[in-house]
Amino acid sequence: MLVITRKSGEGICLGDDVKITVLEITGSTVRLGIEASREIPVYREEIWEAVKEENRAAAQTNLKDLPKAGR
Repeated sequence: MLVITRKSGEGICLGDDVKITVLEITGSTVRLGIEASREIPVYREEIWEAVKEENRAAAQTNLKDLPKAGR
């Protein structure tokens, strides 16, 4: 893991496509601004983990155990 120290108003760039700016620091809370093209998905980590878990569960579902449409 790369650790970078930034102050409010400062930022970092991830390649040419993503810029992250520290907007505000209040106590132990940091507000970040993320500039990225709409083609790049940006999720909070806990949301992304939930999406991945749902995808794993769906991939393991046996299709013959699902109810048939129209019944």
